[in-house]
Amino acid sequence: MKSANKTVLITGGCHGIGYAAAIKFLNEGANVVILDLDPQDVQRAVADLEEYQGEIDGIAADVTDKSLVEEAVEFTIDRFGSLDILINNAGITADAQVLKMEEAQWDNVIDVNLKGVFLMTQVAASRMKEQKSGVILNASSVVSLYGNFGQTNYVAAKSGINGMTKTWAKELGRYNIRVNAVAPGFVKTDMVKDMPQEVVSMMKEKSVLHDIGDPEDVANAYFFLASEEARFVTGTVLSVDGGLTI
Repeated sequence: MKSANKTVLITGGCHGIGYAAAIKFLNEGANVVILDLDPQDVQRAVADLEEYQGEIDGIAADVTDKSLVEEAVEFTIDRFGSLDILINNAGITADAQVLKMEEAQWDNVIDVNLKGVFLMTQVAASRMKEQKSGVILNASSVVSLYGNFGQTNYVAAKSGINGMTKTWAKELGRYNIRVNAVAPGFVKTDMVKDMPQEVVSMMKEKSVLHDIGDPEDVANAYFFLASEEARFVTGTVLSVDGGLTI
């Protein structure tokens, strides 16, 4: 991918996979804007990322608030002149079995993981349409493909991501906008670090590679799907899971 002068907006860019993606694109010469909820997190991450090759900036915003989403997209375009790649990476969990899940747990996860992706894409795609090009990448999950105990809300959101990805690929292709999703398996992020060790060990055993992934593995998938090498790839959900689902 010829990343020089390309502009990438990454939600949830201060930690884990989003942070690894920021490093990957910066190292390839892209301009990167990271978006996250906490202003102090954004300030810290931007300072840490300044050592890499590309230009970095950040903005604090809530992806469930359309006015703030619009501000974030405008900030990105004003700062770097375009928005070429949107990575909808932000996500949360609030696990509980269906008989115990509180309405707030459902609402919060659906709002961030599904509505937030819808709003970010709607606003970003309207600007990409004007420039007649763009790439939108969505964070799905392997649980969207086989379900997961205690994650009704998260599975519903990620399954919705898969459907929206395919729908948007059909709707936006005429404007030279490609839309794909990446479905990570278990990856060494804070979300996985909080899981009991026996669960992590079980996931390693289920993988045909007997391991869990690094954030960089998913960042590399984002990078490929954003690249010219993937110019004929749209509407796909790419599993990056060490063979967990086969």
